[in-house]
Amino acid sequence: MNRASRPRVALVSYSTKPRGGVVHTLSLAEAMVDLGLPVRVVSLGDQEQGFHRPVRAPYTLVPAPEQRPTLEERVFASVDALEEGLRAVADEVDILHTQDCISARAAARVRDSGADVRVLRTVHHVDDFTTPALVECQRQAILEPDRLVVVSEDWRARLQAEFGRSARVIHNGVDARRFPAVEPAERAALRRELGLAGRFVFLAVGGIEPRKGSVHLLQALAILARELEPRPALVVVGGHSFQDYAAYREHALGMLPGLGLELGRDVILGGTLSEAALNLHYRSADALAFPSVKEGWGLAVLEAMTAGLPVVASDIAVLREYLTDRDTAVLTRVGDPWSLAEGMRAVATDSALRSRLVEAGRALVTRFSWERAARAHWHLYVEDVGREAFVGATEGDRRDGSG
Repeated sequence: MNRASRPRVALVSYSTKPRGGVVHTLSLAEAMVDLGLPVRVVSLGDQEQGFHRPVRAPYTLVPAPEQRPTLEERVFASVDALEEGLRAVADEVDILHTQDCISARAAARVRDSGADVRVLRTVHHVDDFTTPALVECQRQAILEPDRLVVVSEDWRARLQAEFGRSARVIHNGVDARRFPAVEPAERAALRRELGLAGRFVFLAVGGIEPRKGSVHLLQALAILARELEPRPALVVVGGHSFQDYAAYREHALGMLPGLGLELGRDVILGGTLSEAALNLHYRSADALAFPSVKEGWGLAVLEAMTAGLPVVASDIAVLREYLTDRDTAVLTRVGDPWSLAEGMRAVATDSALRSRLVEAGRALVTRFSWERAARAHWHLYVEDVGREAFVGATEGDRRDGSG
């Protein structure tokens, strides 16, 4: 079967850790495998450690470079390493579908050196790099791919306005099988272990980072701690990032005493979790707090809803594409801890509101599946490779004088 009707695809990532882009990569690959489509995953990583969870799609892990002292050095070393790994598989695929700045630059280099591949990229969001070299690297990672995909209308509009690039919108999905119910005893045991028995527990997913609105969340929690008894608690999980947010994290946690909050009692850090442990945390919390200032889509929102949690989120444009205030979530003004505290208070104190949000959330997530996303991507792959083949044939006809 020719490549125009059944292109061979490699989904390419820079990491094996549970960040949103990696979750997207693995979930999309597995959905394609379930549909019988020719796909593989290629990523920087340790072959012995593998991904953060078992993966049902074939994959190749390219040794990551040794740790470098600066973000700039880490990015460029990673591009070099992944480029070398992609060269080894370029003859076996027709499309390199990249998921981030690093993989996009590496794939474009492989294509530009003569490999017969098309380069697609999903732009989940644009990072806030500060050095000129990294800003330019990111710009090229958006301009160089043959086609772009985004997961929201907001980012489609941004890429058109800021970079002059059009993009296909294909929404993320969620796999309910990955978030099964847990026994009440397991839930109670985790809450006792964390010292949270009898308290309302907010869960934050994604670590302590600027774009997650972590400082605003801590300020909102402090407001509630002065108003509610028993005071609610916050559990923060995740947070593996290529960028170094140590200074921001130190600043945020350094605020706790002045806010009247105690680390380990009011704010619990769960770190990077296995998939099973993450599900247990979803199932053991009372609500998701998601006050992000920037998102590509917000996978944690769909995951939390699948696990039966009500959601308090910021009102950024991306989230408003699929969330409606007081219907599917409580939306609060982005960057405003008082508004966030008001929304969190409503969810913590109004059981009828929580029930409505949970019911509406479970209905909402049925609209988003990885199978649907996989089919949409496959149509794009066939369309792209077919169009590229048509253009190449037309140019050949013209050279032959037969066009």
